[in-house]
Amino acid sequence: QVQVVESGGGLVQAGGSLRLSCAASGYSFNSNFMGWFRQAPAKEREGVAVLHTRSGATYYVDSVKDRFTISQDNAKNTLYLQMNTLKPEDTGMYYCAAYIGVRTLRVQDILRPDKYNYWGQGTQVTVSS
Repeated sequence: QVQVVESGGGLVQAGGSLRLSCAASGYSFNSNFMGWFRQAPAKEREGVAVLHTRSGATYYVDSVKDRFTISQDNAKNTLYLQMNTLKPEDTGMYYCAAYIGVRTLRVQDILRPDKYNYWGQGTQVTVSS
């Protein structure tokens, strides 16, 4: 059974940092896309950062480039999101998700939440101004 479990959210002041963790189990960690998605109140869920666990290739939404870093620890089957220089607009529920499928994702689909088939429960990130 595939499971992804997030941790590490919290309340932080603007300009601060947080690191999110996502523990994955039940499938081969290094053979798919895994990523972080977020949803702010009254907004659609959006892709924030995705990592191809075999190649290490990373993909980011423009608004977090140079501030967020996605990484993995294969030995621990864990995905991380280091978030620096946080802004109030980064506030939202952050979800870890995995795409497990026979076909690889097209580049234009990598940050699309609807392409991912396994989701965690989410962890709240709140950035105060």
